[in-house]
Amino acid sequence: MDHEQQTRRTAIEQADEELLASLGYKQEFQRAFTGLETFGIAFSIIGLLPSIASVLVYSIPDGGPSAMVWGWLVASIFILFVGMSMAELASAAPTSGGLYFWTHSLSSPRWRNLLAWIVGYANTVGSIASVASIDWGCAVQITAAASIGSGQTYTATNAQTFGVYLAVVLTHAVICCLGTQLLARLQTVYVVLNILLCLAVIIALPAATPKEFRNTASYALGNFTNTSGWPNGFAFILSFLAPLWTICSFDSSVHISEEASNAATAVPWAIVYAIGIAGVLGWAINMALAFCMGTDLDNIMDSPVGQPMAQIFFNSFGQKGTLALWSIVVLVQYMMGSSMVLAASRQSFAFSRDGALPFSKWLYRMNSFTKTPVNTVWFVAVFSILLGLLAFAGDSAINAIFAMSIVALYVAYAIPIAARFLGDNDFVPGPFNLGMFSKPVGFIAVMWMLFMGIVFLFPTSPGPTVADMNYTIVVLGGVLLLSLIWYYFPKYGGVHWFEGPIPTIEKRAQESMRSSTSDSVAEKKNAVSVSQQEAS
Repeated sequence: MDHEQQTRRTAIEQADEELLASLGYKQEFQRAFTGLETFGIAFSIIGLLPSIASVLVYSIPDGGPSAMVWGWLVASIFILFVGMSMAELASAAPTSGGLYFWTHSLSSPRWRNLLAWIVGYANTVGSIASVASIDWGCAVQITAAASIGSGQTYTATNAQTFGVYLAVVLTHAVICCLGTQLLARLQTVYVVLNILLCLAVIIALPAATPKEFRNTASYALGNFTNTSGWPNGFAFILSFLAPLWTICSFDSSVHISEEASNAATAVPWAIVYAIGIAGVLGWAINMALAFCMGTDLDNIMDSPVGQPMAQIFFNSFGQKGTLALWSIVVLVQYMMGSSMVLAASRQSFAFSRDGALPFSKWLYRMNSFTKTPVNTVWFVAVFSILLGLLAFAGDSAINAIFAMSIVALYVAYAIPIAARFLGDNDFVPGPFNLGMFSKPVGFIAVMWMLFMGIVFLFPTSPGPTVADMNYTIVVLGGVLLLSLIWYYFPKYGGVHWFEGPIPTIEKRAQESMRSSTSDSVAEKKNAVSVSQQEAS
């Protein structure tokens, strides 16, 4: 039996390697991620409860309880459309380069190099901003625990929070330099802890909340408290920042495609399952919070704890109960950060493999001992630390990191999805395929990302001062502008040498998503799927 299982496993590995070769890349990573672990990295980055804790500060002022409940529900549906469109592309071409590889393969010849360049940089910036926002949220949660432990007499300064943030990022970098098999096994632990934490809060919070903090259904589901200064409709849309930031970076599964077994099937389903489960559990968590947060929203927002969810827990569980539960919240948030550094480092490795990042020759190196891209891990860590310095510019600057992680990734998500239908290509679907629904789902996804990408460039309140401006456009726009300057720079710019993804092996018969011999690629995708069915 063991011999038979090993034979089947070998067949899957061979089919994975042949599919990757048909895309032009040799197998450099160990394929140590199972289907559950591939799902685990997307789900652990979503994080749910700790993620909602990090962004509750945005949804409460923009509508209160009803924005938390109904805003989450509306946004989750549209996010699923984005995920399904991305899953189709991931099934067709499961490679670590993912988004910019698809863009180059599917776009018209005139534009493919430039669009791939833009998507690659937007994806890099978005991934690093995601690391920064997750780890900053973790640092705030740690200082909130210190405040709760001190009886709310301690309030962390920006410098102290940044010191904690620095420690979190550096330890994540060390963890992500470890071997692939260990990193893969950790994902299962992350998934179990995450789901148990969500279920514990959904069940325990309503049971433990005193009567004075319990809300009626009419308040929890119908009260709309807008303190942002924007009109109610626009404020409700701004509250989508919470679900969009929480259920984001699901392209992380794509970036470990070359480390995943049966990637053409495992990666797309990991994306869809992660979004779907997060949408349902997240809605239940927001429902529990809305019923158990009380009606004094100002007390929650202005608490010396400095963390709205921590204050809600404190009101319900007391000091000791909150510290016990909050320690698990912090642990899961910490795990989110390590998974995000892992995914971001793989994306940077893939982009440097094609020579597009500065110092690509140094970044595109695999550590001979751990078989992991250690250099790109530290590249991500260093730039995440630099982004964290925005904390000293004020709260609005930190808010921009959260918004930027969404806007940058939505730029990177939208272009390849649109290119599939607008570009000059011969797209061959993989095992995951929406069939006749592909076009309408893709259209809704792109329109949604375009709309929300514009919305999140607005400040949190009208008539802002210089300190209260939304600096997303400054940071993201600045990076993209510099990337374009480098692309068009005379003589040395990317326009003179960048040709998109560089094959690390000669493509067999020049097979790719835009080749005329696409039937051969389809056969390899089907071989992976068949091998998986035989193994199950």
